[in-house]
Amino acid sequence: MRNSIIWHICAVVAVSVLTVLGGIVAVAQAMFIDERDTRVLFVVVGLSGAVSLAIGWLLGRRLAAAAMWADEARARERAAEANRRDLVAWVSHDLRTPLAGMRAMAEALEDGVVVDPDTVAEYHRRIRVETDRMAGLVDDLFELSRITAGALRLSRERVPLGDVVSDAVASAAPVAATRGIKLVAEESGWPVVEGSAPELARILANLLRNAIRYTPEDGTVTVTGGRDGTEGWLAVTDSCGGIPDADLPRVFDVAYRGEAARTPGSGGGLGLAIVRGLVDAHGGAVGVSNVEGGCRFLVRLPAV
Repeated sequence: MRNSIIWHICAVVAVSVLTVLGGIVAVAQAMFIDERDTRVLFVVVGLSGAVSLAIGWLLGRRLAAAAMWADEARARERAAEANRRDLVAWVSHDLRTPLAGMRAMAEALEDGVVVDPDTVAEYHRRIRVETDRMAGLVDDLFELSRITAGALRLSRERVPLGDVVSDAVASAAPVAATRGIKLVAEESGWPVVEGSAPELARILANLLRNAIRYTPEDGTVTVTGGRDGTEGWLAVTDSCGGIPDADLPRVFDVAYRGEAARTPGSGGGLGLAIVRGLVDAHGGAVGVSNVEGGCRFLVRLPAV
């Protein structure tokens, strides 16, 4: 498309110059202008034509670049709109399903349909669990809105990454244990990075939650880290069996959950999008790659 625009503009300029040149030749012959004056006219027209072609070529390049930028902007807008629709659909599903279950359990308790103490206690527990899950989803939505709106303000300080890791692992360990998953973290060698401790904790918590969700029973989730020049890094490696290559570039997209086998009960699809937003806000980088038996999420942050 870019070359087409440039060549079209150059063709228009060339046709205009040739038309003027033909008119000058015809007038010169009709007026019997001598050969010397005719050569001068040809030189002037030739120089004017060269300048016009150069200007036309530059204008064509600018117009082509503007057209490409507009096409890319429209493509990004369409992709963002599709992501928003997917997000609304996923969130609506993730809220509607537990709400329906909670309503049914609440009505059963209210109507006295359930009277067995153990069943009543189980209904209360399930209502609390679903309430906590929906509260977490709302928190994720709020965090994502702050990130996308540019309203996130980090209070930067020196943060020992080892402290963040130990706290996050301690919080995630009970969940991993209930699923029969072994959670392992290095105890030393952690760098000090510049950032916000609460947001760094959220990054690691989301990565651990994602790893535990997709790691099968008797699997292992490992947290490692270190320093590489001016950067500190941490990696979360799971035993999920790997991510399809086609899904790898979209893992951090809002509401993207990948293949259908990974979809049921997988939350709002916001956790990894929040991870990317928070890492970007820290001036770092995050990526994912497949390793033997699973995948590895690698976060790089400015070290101090």
